[in-house]
Amino acid sequence: MTLQDIRRLHRPAQDDSWPNDRVREARAVIADVAHHSDHLIRLACDVLVRHGESAAERRDARALLFVIDGRRPLRQRHDRHDPRDDRDRGTAQRAGVRS
Repeated sequence: MTLQDIRRLHRPAQDDSWPNDRVREARAVIADVAHHSDHLIRLACDVLVRHGESAAERRDARALLFVIDGRRPLRQRHDRHDPRDDRDRGTAQRAGVRS
C-alpha cells in the first residue's frame, strides 16, 4: 500500500453539497446586512459573485461589494490584495504604461 492509498482511505468522503451550503449561508448574511461585519459581508459577496445562480444575483453582489469597499478608508482599500490588480498591472507594463 502506498502513501497515496493511505491518504485516500483517510480522506473524508467528499460532500458535493458544500457549494450550495456556502451560497445559502452567503444569502443569509446578505439578507441581514445590518447585523454582520463588513468583512463577513465582503466574504458573502465574493461567494455570490463566483457562485450565484443568476446574473442578477451576481451583479447585485458586485454592487454591494462596491458599496462595502467604498465605506472603507482609502488606506485600507489599497492594503487588500486583489489578484486582478496583478493581471491588470502586468498588461499595462507590457503595453509600456507606468502605474
